[in-house]
Amino acid sequence: MVYLVSDADWWRQAVIYQIYPRSFADANGDGIGDLKGITSRVPYLKDLGIDAVWLSPFYPSALKDGGYDVADYRNVDPKIGTLEDFDEMSSKLKEAGIKVMVDIVPNHSSDDHEWFQAALKAGKGSPERERYIFKDGLGPNKEKPPTDWLSLFGGSSWTSSGQNDGQFYFHWYDSSQPDFNWDNLEIQQDFLRTLKFWADKGVSGFRIDVAHGLSKSKNLIYNNNKGETKITNLPNYKELEELTTKKLKNGLGNSDLDHPLLDRDEVHHIYKDWRKLFNTYDPPLMAVAEAWVAPDRKGLYASPDGLGQTFSFDMLLCNFDPDEYRECINSSLEESKNTGSSTTWVLSNHDVMRHASRFGLPNIPTANLGVAIEALNPFLKNRFTEPKVDIESGLNRAKAATLMILALPGSTYIYQGEELGLQEVVEIDSSERQDPIFSRTKGEMIGRDGCRVPIPWSSKSSNFGFGDGTRAHLPQPKWFERYAVDLEENNQQSTLNIYRKALKLRKELQCPENQFKWIETSSTNKEILHFKRSDEWEIIVNTSKKEVELPKGKQVLISSSGKDLKDGLIPGETTVWLK
Repeated sequence: MVYLVSDADWWRQAVIYQIYPRSFADANGDGIGDLKGITSRVPYLKDLGIDAVWLSPFYPSALKDGGYDVADYRNVDPKIGTLEDFDEMSSKLKEAGIKVMVDIVPNHSSDDHEWFQAALKAGKGSPERERYIFKDGLGPNKEKPPTDWLSLFGGSSWTSSGQNDGQFYFHWYDSSQPDFNWDNLEIQQDFLRTLKFWADKGVSGFRIDVAHGLSKSKNLIYNNNKGETKITNLPNYKELEELTTKKLKNGLGNSDLDHPLLDRDEVHHIYKDWRKLFNTYDPPLMAVAEAWVAPDRKGLYASPDGLGQTFSFDMLLCNFDPDEYRECINSSLEESKNTGSSTTWVLSNHDVMRHASRFGLPNIPTANLGVAIEALNPFLKNRFTEPKVDIESGLNRAKAATLMILALPGSTYIYQGEELGLQEVVEIDSSERQDPIFSRTKGEMIGRDGCRVPIPWSSKSSNFGFGDGTRAHLPQPKWFERYAVDLEENNQQSTLNIYRKALKLRKELQCPENQFKWIETSSTNKEILHFKRSDEWEIIVNTSKKEVELPKGKQVLISSSGKDLKDGLIPGETTVWLK
């Protein structure tokens, strides 16, 4: 029996493949991935069996934060291609049955954006400066930042305008990424134009960067007619940190904890306007929020009147632990039931350590952290110094966890290279690191470059087939050879072929989202997860290192080990799908 999905609901149980364009495929040999490179790999993406691609930013950018410093929201970076290249790529993907999603970065622009450059030149009190957040400095000469807040990337979150006017601009991230003032009608209208621009080019949806950060406190935004500033009732950095922890960890609403920067109720007025635009298209456009918020706040972003879906990072934060997985699955499915949205499952992306490496390290002390700063630090700090990564166990666990989430109700987001079992690259010299986190924290945090290294296509070609010519923009280690696509394609037990088989089976076995049931295991098998999706589809996850018995009378459809199961035993750190 084939489970039919309406065009409007394609995203609810889709598998979406994240492409980091600079590191996917380089067609012109300049060392930077490009849109023509993506187009050349459409057959690979079709064979993988995905439903859509999500493109990380490909817009004009000085690349001070990997493309998330956007200088022009309605164009393509010349280093990556042209609008015509985008159209060609989209057309080829659609011919292959693959939808296109694009990344929208609305919290901040690049400091190269024409509006920010105009704001610097226009000076204090000007309409141009009202598009961003400029404030007078403190001290007799206004030489000190307006608050002592630190950027999430390290260092002060305020930078001098450089115009000798005593003003500073606010940036929650790098100084090259000034935050927009979303109280400004021009900003609201311009982003609606941006969304319509890409929608008219045929994209099916959007991933919204820092979706919880757009709206800021009125106290922070306030300016009077004379261009003077007034900042009142704002916490110092220590108080802000404590407030952030309480708000995101305890799940208290804004009526309880009024955070000046994060997860403010006003942000949903923005998304209601976006939804009205999305619904003018047939089928309506989808959007997924990157929102590091408490569980009881996720539903606001996933509302059918808002963006419609929210990333759930809870699974990404779990250790390879049955109790943590069970709790995460139960709470995530309950959230989706309450919101009417669909659950999202994520194990890796461009911001965190690849999960094949993460699972090879000792457990994170606290799972399901729910606080962005706490959650990211374990992945950004150099955890590779001691002890060493258990590569074999890490990869086994990664494949087992992937087969588990692919069997769960909801959509799954996978990150380029994880289908090859790629490990995090740590042997990058300080002089070659690009992530501003590394430089702003003076190396205290290793940054995200290790998961952004261009992926290997050919074991014997220059740059491992990423591109002929200039060396890849981030160095590829020698050990990448054994993860190259050409080698894995010829190995039926490879990670790549496990992904391909699983995605093919997933389409054949797909059933309604509400079909999910736990099957209780014996008290002696506490390290086993067993659940059922339909009368023909059961899943067992063995999180222990020892073999366990396979239920009698069941046909094994796929094993994350890639091997045929012998003697009726499921290997340790393995997931199997049964019929």
